[in-house]
Amino acid sequence: MRGSATGKLVRAFAVTAGLAISVMPGRPVWADNITDAFIGAYNTSGLLEQNRALLRAADEDVAIALSALRPIINWTVQVSQDYTRSRTNNVVTTTEPSRFFTGLGLTQLLYDGGASVLGKQSAQETVLSTRQTLIDIEQQVLIRAANAYLGVLLQEETVAIRQNNVDVSAEELRASNDRFEVGEVTRTDVALSEAQLASSQADLAVARGELSIAQAEYVNAVGKAPGRTAGQPSLPNLPRSEAEAISLAQRNHPAILSAQHQVRAFDLIVQQQRANLGPNVSLNADAGVRESYDNNDYVNDATVSLDFTQPIYAGGRLAANVRRAMANRDASRANLLNVQKNITQGVTDRYAAFQAASASLRASTERVRASQVAFDGIREEATLGARTTLDVLNAQQDLLDAQLAEVASRTERSRAAYQLLQAQGLLTAERLGLAVQIYDPTLYYNLVKKAPARVSKQSKDLDRVLKALRRD
Repeated sequence: MRGSATGKLVRAFAVTAGLAISVMPGRPVWADNITDAFIGAYNTSGLLEQNRALLRAADEDVAIALSALRPIINWTVQVSQDYTRSRTNNVVTTTEPSRFFTGLGLTQLLYDGGASVLGKQSAQETVLSTRQTLIDIEQQVLIRAANAYLGVLLQEETVAIRQNNVDVSAEELRASNDRFEVGEVTRTDVALSEAQLASSQADLAVARGELSIAQAEYVNAVGKAPGRTAGQPSLPNLPRSEAEAISLAQRNHPAILSAQHQVRAFDLIVQQQRANLGPNVSLNADAGVRESYDNNDYVNDATVSLDFTQPIYAGGRLAANVRRAMANRDASRANLLNVQKNITQGVTDRYAAFQAASASLRASTERVRASQVAFDGIREEATLGARTTLDVLNAQQDLLDAQLAEVASRTERSRAAYQLLQAQGLLTAERLGLAVQIYDPTLYYNLVKKAPARVSKQSKDLDRVLKALRRD
């Protein structure tokens, strides 16, 4: 009986020892990797689609601004009937003449101090700013996908470790019962093993719940349910120093580039509002036919005029527009400085976080090694009766805690690496080399920037692009 119980205990210890060697089941060949998560998020993100549409709306502002520099032609049709009642020398006369008019009118701006040109240039800067905002949104979509993938990976590894812990605890309980039957241990030792098994089962249930939550986040972020994750991703190329990371961010981060274009846009708006204080010159031409229904008379008339207008007093509105534009410009400049500071701090924080995560991983790996050595020693001593069941359980728990900490540290290092990439403005589909069709913001812009007429070939090409976008 004693030999049988001891043999079962040794097998239990052997199972526990195996925990340090392999805690994860084999990965199938169809496993998802982090690149799959990036591709899924890029192709299915509703947030990206929303902001691409907002960019197209900004593109149209350029066409609208350009239209102010072009002639406006209107066709007018007017049917009128007058009712006149007059009294002359006690004679009342009533007339009801009916008239018809059709004609064309043309208005062409000739000079406005450059206000319309400045408006177009401001709209172009807004487009460039919005493009950078779209890139920043792309970064947010991709970092969420990275976090979702790493979250699923962490919880899968945690579940595997917890499941092994349940198996080991169950074997330990069986061995404790056998030893109790032969009088080697007390009922207290059995109760300790029972408590350990119950605790490990509870931890496994919690881990499975956390895995379900992580999988739901993956579906939301990536657009599909995760397969078996392919393990920890290789680290992306990262800067060699904090100073290099900050320099890259100041040159590349879309939030900074967007703010710079906003400053230029508001500078142009200030100039535009000042130009509105000056004179306007426009050409107006009208031509048409007037007919009377009362007879067969008709008149062909045409008018050409050159109109010059100069605001003298507008109730203070024009001056207020200038001051408001200047205030908005000052706000955009302050925002640029604030964004630059925030980006610098963000890079510093992320670089420090990556360094800390790397150090934590090294320490966790050493902790696993030391815990394994300690467990092996206590296991051997327990077989000789020099250690109690509680000692073995404590050593087992220490080893499991060390393995969980190592998994968490490795995941955190990967997360910190991609967050550092985002902080530099480099977490984009193009820079990552994703196998996706990169969205080209210039395609739509080039079709609308010249404000094509509805009946033009360019307008028909634009209609085809819009239909394709709606179909996608």
